[in-house]
Amino acid sequence: MNYLEAYYSNYDEEGRLLSQCGQVEYITTMTYIHKYLEERKILQQQGELRVLEVGAGTGRYSLALAEEGYWVDAVELTEHNLAILRSKITDRMRIRAFQGNALDLSGYEDGVFDLVLVLGPLYHLYTREEQQRALREAVRVAKPGGYVLTAYCMNESVVLQYEFQQGFIKQDKASGKISEDYHCLSQPEDLFVMMRKEEIEALTEALPVERLGLIATDGATVYMRDLVNAMDRETFSRWVEYHLLTCERQDLIGATNHSLDILRKI
Repeated sequence: MNYLEAYYSNYDEEGRLLSQCGQVEYITTMTYIHKYLEERKILQQQGELRVLEVGAGTGRYSLALAEEGYWVDAVELTEHNLAILRSKITDRMRIRAFQGNALDLSGYEDGVFDLVLVLGPLYHLYTREEQQRALREAVRVAKPGGYVLTAYCMNESVVLQYEFQQGFIKQDKASGKISEDYHCLSQPEDLFVMMRKEEIEALTEALPVERLGLIATDGATVYMRDLVNAMDRETFSRWVEYHLLTCERQDLIGATNHSLDILRKI
């Protein structure tokens, strides 16, 4: 079992997204998913929309979209997550779930999907070549005018919360896990790759896409995890309202834990 399989076999991803803290990321991502699916409906005018989620995990997004009536293909690498996803599929859902890899979507022809979601794989691809390959595949299977939404883990949130707040900075600087300019230098055993805004933008320079936005999907929420989880319903509603009003501000994007890159295929 590799590092990734071992991690997700023991990690409660469902629980993370169901906490109030995790709901902010989920609500924000679904807000933009719905926005661009509605745009595709208006432009297409006829025919049913098709969605592909690459790295579908336990199906939080894929199953929700299938419940809403969309045709969904869900591709997941780890057997543990895939088994959970499949166990939740009902007869009324139009969803197919496969084991597969973000680096190779050769089972699909070019230009098939109205929306392609890549909400986890870029967390775990350690070289620029692999990152670009996954993005090329996602863009390839999107229809012209279709959308590709890709999630990233951001560097500064880890430096602030893990390295300084939790006190790992001295040992990680000494071991070479932190560069001179305070970039996290991840290896497969570290599980997650940390990105900066300029690195995300550079990944798509050679692709036939236009960037519509880079969104902070949780913003300051994770910094305030305990407070957010303890909020009453009304206060939490106000927090989500505030977050959605500020999540596109590029002066704040670098500090978010997770970001969502929104691309349209030309």
